[in-house]
Amino acid sequence: MMGLKSFLSFFVAFALIITASFRATAESPGQTFPANQSVSLDQQDKDYRGPQSPSGKEEPNGVLTLKQALALAVLKNPDLASYSWEIRAREARALQAGVYPNPEMGLEIENWGGNKDYRRLDAAETTLAIRQLIELGGKRPKKVQLATLERDLARWDYETKRLDVLSEATKAFVNVAAEQERLTVLEELYRLAEQSRNIAAARVQAGKVSPIDETKSSAELAKTRIEMERAKRSLQAARKQLSLACGLPSPSFQKVEGAFDLASSIPSVDDLAVLVYRNPDLARWPSEIEQRKASLNLERASRIPDPSISVGVRRFNENEVTALVAGISFPLPLFNRNSGAIAEAEYRLIKAEEEHRAARRKIQAALAETYQALSSAFTEARILKDEVLPALQSAYEAAQEGYRYGKFGYLDVLDAQRNFFESKIRYVESLAAFRKAYSDVDRLTGAGPKGYGSLGE
Repeated sequence: MMGLKSFLSFFVAFALIITASFRATAESPGQTFPANQSVSLDQQDKDYRGPQSPSGKEEPNGVLTLKQALALAVLKNPDLASYSWEIRAREARALQAGVYPNPEMGLEIENWGGNKDYRRLDAAETTLAIRQLIELGGKRPKKVQLATLERDLARWDYETKRLDVLSEATKAFVNVAAEQERLTVLEELYRLAEQSRNIAAARVQAGKVSPIDETKSSAELAKTRIEMERAKRSLQAARKQLSLACGLPSPSFQKVEGAFDLASSIPSVDDLAVLVYRNPDLARWPSEIEQRKASLNLERASRIPDPSISVGVRRFNENEVTALVAGISFPLPLFNRNSGAIAEAEYRLIKAEEEHRAARRKIQAALAETYQALSSAFTEARILKDEVLPALQSAYEAAQEGYRYGKFGYLDVLDAQRNFFESKIRYVESLAAFRKAYSDVDRLTGAGPKGYGSLGE
């Protein structure tokens, strides 16, 4: 038995040498992802977490700007956080794909437990061997390439979701800004309606007009108050939606602030059509197609059998002799040549190419529709601002001044007032529609909030 212990000690040392040799090969510089190289997840956070809050405060208590809203939306969105972890998971998968398969260690004892001389271990043959699978056909680098492309697709998914979050937050910001402007207009209208009621009451008391004018002015004041209260509730709802888009449990800000005004011009549809290729929904497809090709190449490589080589030592207890043994084995591809998996990978590659063409047509159609909305809202807002509102303001001021001196009736003042302020509210609505359509264009062109013009920044 002392000879068997010496044999085991020798084999353990031999196994350690062989294992160290395989590990040195696996950690060679030719590997795409070395085992001793760490992945900088902090750098990934910097690349994918988006803009930081400029003030360093995650929950502003006063004025909220667009830049702050977008930073909060990116930092606090749980979907984006999950995408970030998916990127890390696929990065880890790419690291794992570059690792060699582990060797196997086997122990065999032959020629014992039988009859006569083979009943005991004295005549037994003990073999300890290490077996290693050798991947042929470039399977390991193909696995690394496939895992790397899948990681890249996860990054494209993150970018798509990030732009969706930014677009949603931008529109929510526009809604709050529009509701603030609408409430301001209605508060001004209420102040003027109250002033008109006082003028009408004074003229009734002086006997210059019928008491009906005072009744009508009081009713108009009440209607304006109802609309103003409704606008306040709409503003509260818009602020709640914006706070949710920013990841805040409740609106901690008091108001939003930005240059809620009309841009001087809009780009042409032909200029925007060139930019749609930056859209991550479209820009991701070259990586998607490459991933399908890598999958196909890996399935084709899987047709090549992977041999297993073994090396070890054998101990002959009968005459206390030790010898080396070696062997090789490989599967015979008689029944499974991986043809089904190869055909599936080929079909998925063709499908990806068709989906690429479909995505391009879909985005181009969406851009044409969105540009129509953008152009219509821009034209309406510009006409209201440059032509309609100045004319109606002059008419209202003239009617109000004429009523004060008895040249016009109260209905003339009321009609001019209503037309003027309804047009002001219409201008706010058309401006909000323009800003939302602009945000949709930025989303389709992959620009994010950069093309949002003068609002906020």
